[in-house]
Amino acid sequence: MDYISREKAFDLLKKYNKDPFHIQHALTVEAVMKWFATEQGYGQDAEYWGIVGLLHDIDFEEYPDEHCIKAPELLREGGVSEDMIHAVCSHGYGITVGNGTTIDVEPVHQMEKILFAADELTGLIWSASLMRPSKSTKDMELKSLKKKYKSTGFAAGCSRQVIARGAQQLGWELDELLDKTLKAMAASEDVIKEQMDQYTQDNKQ
Repeated sequence: MDYISREKAFDLLKKYNKDPFHIQHALTVEAVMKWFATEQGYGQDAEYWGIVGLLHDIDFEEYPDEHCIKAPELLREGGVSEDMIHAVCSHGYGITVGNGTTIDVEPVHQMEKILFAADELTGLIWSASLMRPSKSTKDMELKSLKKKYKSTGFAAGCSRQVIARGAQQLGWELDELLDKTLKAMAASEDVIKEQMDQYTQDNKQ
């Protein structure tokens, strides 16, 4: 399969995203998608899954009201293939963005369904980890995550409706999605920290 290199994809992301929060989210979703690729039996496509995760919010920082609408233009200009563009845009399926448009690109492949389901959830898990003494996902248990999930006032920007719909699209129980995404983040935490440290260092030069 021929697709944009990870290096070029990261450069493209940084062209439109400067906020460290958005960079960290992109790196987190990239790592989680790679973990899921292996866990779901698509290990040979892990890099591909990861790049889709890395680029999924490419238009969100500069064009929040056109999220998943502006993305195809930015991605095509960057040389990204149409299959990746479909995957990126499918994570907004059924969501109405700021300009009033409802995204109608449906997740079809397992990779697209996992991106849809895990994207919002990674934000909730990350927020939950910051509340812990360790500031880590590594010692977080599923029951602790479920408490945070059920507390609607916690990380209110992370849509429970989208997360639940994602689990449903996958044919998974919600607990399975929560458990697997938590494991993916715990397994990836050190790598993401290293990448963010490098990003911060590069930006100081």
